[in-house]
Amino acid sequence: HKTRPNSCCTANTTQKEIKMTHPQLEAALAKADAFIAKYPTVCQYEKLKELETKTGYSKVYFFLLIVLSLGGLTYAVGGLKLVSDLISFVYPAYASFKAIDSGMPGDDTQWLTYWILFGGMSIIENTLPIVTEWIPLYFPIKLAFFVWLYHPHFLGAGLVYTKFLRPVLAPYIDSLKKNPQSPAVSVSNLEGEADKKDM
Repeated sequence: HKTRPNSCCTANTTQKEIKMTHPQLEAALAKADAFIAKYPTVCQYEKLKELETKTGYSKVYFFLLIVLSLGGLTYAVGGLKLVSDLISFVYPAYASFKAIDSGMPGDDTQWLTYWILFGGMSIIENTLPIVTEWIPLYFPIKLAFFVWLYHPHFLGAGLVYTKFLRPVLAPYIDSLKKNPQSPAVSVSNLEGEADKKDM
């Protein structure tokens, strides 16, 4: 009569084997976990942690399941256009709000340029819908372009401004600055005027 191995021991052995045979998987899970922990409110880190404790599975798996489910639902509702629009909008909007309070001029250049390009692309898509049909894989290409524009590793929007937009637009902007008819309006000026009215 053979004794059956303890299920707990078997599970632990399996987990050890996975850790030994898949170090790249463990590294990927650790990186994903660190990313989720970086944005605890948005990613609902504490709830994912509870699921991990109850089930014994990594919180990263639950996070990926939620993301894939939401992505699938979004795709079912609006197709690739809606998916690309949301990915191109949500993080840049968050980063833009952070940049308002950062006080760093580089942030302003990055995100103002990004939103100009985003708005320009939206106008082209709405006025010339044939463009989206004529260019093969338009939405995946658009998505890759916008991720390149806003990803912290690349910050492509700032590059587009310094290499392309600024050399073309600088002469026109300088001429507007020299024009006495053009009022210099800034947020600080507007806030100062509002304070004067309150007094």
